[in-house]
Amino acid sequence: VARRLSLGKHPECHSMAGGKAIEHLAQTGNRQQHVFRLPMQQYRNCDFSFSGLQNLVNKVIIQKEKEEGIQEGEILSCVKDIAAAAQHAVAAHIIQRTYRAMLFCIKNSILSSKNATLVVSGGVASNQYIRKGLQTLADANDFALLCPPPRLCTDNGVMIAWNGIERLRAGLGVLHSTDGIRYEPK
Repeated sequence: VARRLSLGKHPECHSMAGGKAIEHLAQTGNRQQHVFRLPMQQYRNCDFSFSGLQNLVNKVIIQKEKEEGIQEGEILSCVKDIAAAAQHAVAAHIIQRTYRAMLFCIKNSILSSKNATLVVSGGVASNQYIRKGLQTLADANDFALLCPPPRLCTDNGVMIAWNGIERLRAGLGVLHSTDGIRYEPK
């Protein structure tokens, strides 16, 4: 969404990563100017998907570009409102699906309702709006919420690689020979 909104060109956001730019602009945007339908409402499971939401946001952006008579790559006058609405829809989707997962885990005795903990990490955990929503969800369901400090909420690939470094140092679960292993990208 940040790329499609050309936030790298926005004067307030030119040095920010996309997610941070969305969060920054959303603080002063009106999320009620655009209401995006939440993804996967017809599925009663715990899966996440953002592709449908991305398509909805793109349609609104294209419509607004036509209305404002601007080309793709120029900044819309309603960019803050779109950022706020998109951020809210993402947060609501994450919270709804996480709640389903919490209920599933408790119902199936995967985790105890006592001392249950929700851990949120990666780039999404650096978004304070999403984090606040997840804190509300955790509090309402007697879960503790653990999130790394925002400076440590980086790309999941980096976090996975760091986990590999720590496991290698500790000699835990490390594959010392890759003979006979076939790697295939998805």
